[in-house]
Amino acid sequence: MHDTKAHDFLASAINALGSDGFAEALERWIRAELGHDNCTMLAYFDGRRPLSIAHSARTTVVHESFDQIYLAGAYLLDPFQDLHANRAKAGVYRLSDIAPDQFHRNPYYLDYYAATTILDELVFVTYPSPDMSVHICMGRDASSNTRFNARELAAAHRISAVVVALANRQWAGLAAQGDYSDTAVTDRLIAALSRAHDIHLSQRQAEVAILVLRGHSSVSIGLRLEISPQTVKVFRKQLYRKCAISSQAELFHMLLPLLSE
Repeated sequence: MHDTKAHDFLASAINALGSDGFAEALERWIRAELGHDNCTMLAYFDGRRPLSIAHSARTTVVHESFDQIYLAGAYLLDPFQDLHANRAKAGVYRLSDIAPDQFHRNPYYLDYYAATTILDELVFVTYPSPDMSVHICMGRDASSNTRFNARELAAAHRISAVVVALANRQWAGLAAQGDYSDTAVTDRLIAALSRAHDIHLSQRQAEVAILVLRGHSSVSIGLRLEISPQTVKVFRKQLYRKCAISSQAELFHMLLPLLSE
């Protein structure tokens, strides 16, 4: 019975291609396969903020601060956005498998993500055009208080190729121009911090700042930047001294408004 119902929903999603009802039809089919609590569909671009395509949840708290905080600039610290920036292979990913080693300790998680009550999250990553990706995020939150089990994870991988193909067909017309590399983000942060606070960071200090806010430890940052953990600590001390702060939380609250510009 389950397979028949899921196949019917898949047929409806295929029939909805090219229409405004596609996102809802796609989410209905995936829900029949995974039984998620919430869904968020986003387009990430090279050059501007993400576009919210559709979202739904059993409880309003999941997306309560989505527009004001996430889309306004906090997305730059999100592990899923990092998949776009690094052009991860199309397919399905689990947040717990790709998040930085200190993700659950960083202010982005503590101040924003934890408040969504999301406990587990999967994302289907697709690339309808070279400079744009669509992320179809399926979450489990406090409404069910469960995580995805092995059978559901297997189902996500089983349907992944179909989800990617459908999304690529539906959103092939979305595109954007511009540079959205990590270098461009740090350049904009350096300029914004100089304008707002007359604080002048080096390129490396700004790179360390962004990675700290994303939840990377000194060891993880060192691996990303190909420098030693001790050197990372030196840059981190310089960063805190220049900004006249003493904690990661202070760094988050100083820089988040600048990332939102």
